Amino acid sequence: MAHITTSVEYGIHCLLWLVGSGDRAMSSRDLAELQGISPSFLAKIFPKLEKAGIVVASEGVRGGYRLARPADAISFLDIVDAIEGEKPLFDCQEVRERCALFAGGMPAWATDGVCAVHGVMLQAEKAMRDALAAQSLQDVATRFGRKVPDDFFGSVEAWVGDRMSGRTGRARPARESPG
Repeated sequence: MAHITTSVEYGIHCLLWLVGSGDRAMSSRDLAELQGISPSFLAKIFPKLEKAGIVVASEGVRGGYRLARPADAISFLDIVDAIEGEKPLFDCQEVRERCALFAGGMPAWATDGVCAVHGVMLQAEKAMRDALAAQSLQDVATRFGRKVPDDFFGSVEAWVGDRMSGRTGRARPARESPG
């Protein structure tokens, strides 16, 4: 968890749209448009979420993504790890081994145990991971739901419905009129 990138932020926001969509799949293109980002950017995020079992994909004209499990069973840590990978917050370089005063003859006391700096960073990472694990997608969706006007979700449903109804299957050849 070196640096939490914008991919995580957009991924979480898109997943929040899926919380409210019920069983209706939403395309990555629609989710990208809702967020004001490029579909190609989002297309790099959702396969990672799918591989982690956070979303499932369905194919076809009306296909897209749905949550793979209930929103209260998806933690922010699940999402961060799916998108960013399980990278450490701090990459200790064992700087303590490079002290010029020891001229290559490093005393054992200088390098025994975990580096004190690394220890602080490990503690910080654990606290961050614990905090992310304690927050579910449903927790945040509920907080968001308390904030929005009553008609907002109806507007979202209408917008998604319009986009879905505009999709068709394969183009059918035009028939020639007789005569």
